[in-house]
Amino acid sequence: MIEQTINIKKTLTDKTILIVDDDISASRALVNTFKFEKFNVLVAKNGEEGLKLALEKHPDIILLDIIMPKMDGLLILGKLREDNWGKDVPVIVLTNLNEIEATARAVKNGAYDFLIKSDWKLEDIVKKVKEKLNLK
Repeated sequence: MIEQTINIKKTLTDKTILIVDDDISASRALVNTFKFEKFNVLVAKNGEEGLKLALEKHPDIILLDIIMPKMDGLLILGKLREDNWGKDVPVIVLTNLNEIEATARAVKNGAYDFLIKSDWKLEDIVKKVKEKLNLK
């Protein structure tokens, strides 16, 4: 039983999440939450930086805002899907933008989920990430 617990902790520690969001307070809350959950956390404060980090570091999953400076999240998602590695990386769009067109574009480009920030608690976002990564 103890060995299983150690393996689960190790698995969580080996997972890296990239948070791409220009909202500093939202990013800080997500970073603290995922670090507490033993994830390795990468952060980008704009779209250009987010795409670069994703393609260089190959995180296990990406939380992606849509409205950001330098490059919006939907453009990042499209560019990720053009990359050999990026075509399969799980992406959860986490935004305040609640538009059907944006949702449709995100889904068309293979977003795993589209979450409106104000509708989700941090714990529920963690559950979504763990669900996608097959973690308990």
